[in-house]
Amino acid sequence: MWIFLALLVVPLIEIGLFIEVGDAIGTWPTIGLVVLTAIVGTYLLRAQGVAALLDLQSRIRDGRDPTTTLAHGAMILVAGVVLLTPGFFTDAIGFALLVPPVRAWLMHVIGQRVTIVQAGGKRRSGAAPDLDGGGHHGAPRARDMTIDGEFVDLDPDRGPEEQQDGSADAGPGADTPRRRS
Repeated sequence: MWIFLALLVVPLIEIGLFIEVGDAIGTWPTIGLVVLTAIVGTYLLRAQGVAALLDLQSRIRDGRDPTTTLAHGAMILVAGVVLLTPGFFTDAIGFALLVPPVRAWLMHVIGQRVTIVQAGGKRRSGAAPDLDGGGHHGAPRARDMTIDGEFVDLDPDRGPEEQQDGSADAGPGADTPRRRS
């Protein structure tokens, strides 16, 4: 229902704004203004998109929660879509989404209406994403977790066939991988 209303109302608003702005400044300046906002919007979108991508890579590399950065990136993507859509109303929405405090406020509003389900079935309702990027809402961070595993010591002097089937180790336990202590 909301999508239908948006698809009906937004074009009507845009048509009205085109008529009003066109009457005020003329047809060609109106078209020029629409093109100019698309160019400026594309530049700002590119700069913020690259910054969000670098922040995301840094958070993943450091084992920090990337949720907020992903949410900002999604909003930057939406901003890009509406900025490239010709119109003054959509440009206003797009430029607003490129302002970080507006995105943080919007994430807070949306976060209050969302129930987050974590692995293991834990539920948190009314939880906004981590706006300052510092916390992790009780979920273990990657560097705080211990991962149990096994490995095979690859000896450069043995061929791949010997390492895989253990034929070079003829003795008890030859079929199990060697472990380092």
